[in-house]
Amino acid sequence: MREIANFVDGLNERIGRAVSWLALAIVLVQFLIVVGRYVFGVGSIWMQELVIYMFGFTFMLGAAYALRHDGHVRVDIFYREAAPRTKALVNLLGSVFFLLPMCFLIFWIAWPYVVQSWSIWEGSTEASGIPARYLQKTAILVFAVLMGLQALAIIIRSVLTLRGDEKEIKALRSAE
Repeated sequence: MREIANFVDGLNERIGRAVSWLALAIVLVQFLIVVGRYVFGVGSIWMQELVIYMFGFTFMLGAAYALRHDGHVRVDIFYREAAPRTKALVNLLGSVFFLLPMCFLIFWIAWPYVVQSWSIWEGSTEASGIPARYLQKTAILVFAVLMGLQALAIIIRSVLTLRGDEKEIKALRSAE
């Protein structure tokens, strides 16, 4: 079971690190847009949409990476000070009853939306925009899959912790 969790963690780690470079690209493209508009008087809808696409990909494809590193906002009063087994139980129940169902729901609702977009090769509503809106919408499905896989990894690690696996207990303690 640990191999599956390690594989998912590794996958989301690689994707998250790769996608993080989009943040730099967003800054550079936005800088070019500003210089082009205010220095040279030239605008580019394609570049403006590119910033939106990159931001969307950063958020959607980087969410599982943030979850893997416990980087999501958590309103906790008790979790931070809880024992590793209590944390594992909270993580297990949260993943099984909230995270996985939400991932399935997002995928189920987005599927026809994305299929429709691919069937017509949906592009920008702007004449000179990016002709690949279907790729942007596909990120919704990828988001749901990556988050679902990370939920699976959390469930596996939680079960191992509840069974007394010292490596997982130590990992939860070190995250404090």
